[in-house]
This record gives sequence, structure tokens and C-alpha cells, in this order.
Amino acid sequence: MEADKPRMEDMDIDEKIKDALRNACNNNRIDCPDARALAEQLGVSYRVIGDAADRMGIKIKNCGLGCFS
Repeated sequence: MEADKPRMEDMDIDEKIKDALRNACNNNRIDCPDARALAEQLGVSYRVIGDAADRMGIKIKNCGLGCFS
């Protein structure tokens, strides 16, 4: 049932993801190709990185594929 699934905004962000995003961003921004590479490096989906970035106030810029929309 859909109501039983945990929502991303209710889940804690893994510290490894937080640290990686903080290290990869500049002025709370990260380019889309860098965010995609980070997701692949960490073995998580683009959505996990996108949701974590949103919750951390990090903007993903230059996104031409719509992966993080």
C-alpha cells in the first residue's frame, strides 16, 4: 500500500551522501554531471542524490537531462 512506504523527506540522509554532496558543491550548487557521477560513485539513484541536495539546500544546475527535476 502506498501509505505504508516511507517518504524521502521522512528519511534521514546518509552521512556519506551528505559529506559527498558538501565536498562536491560550490556555493551550495553542483553541476548535473557532477551530481550524476556522485550518485554512480556512491551506488545510489539520481533521485536519492537529488532529494538529498534539495533537503540540504543545494541547487543542481545545468541539468539538461531532467534527472533532478
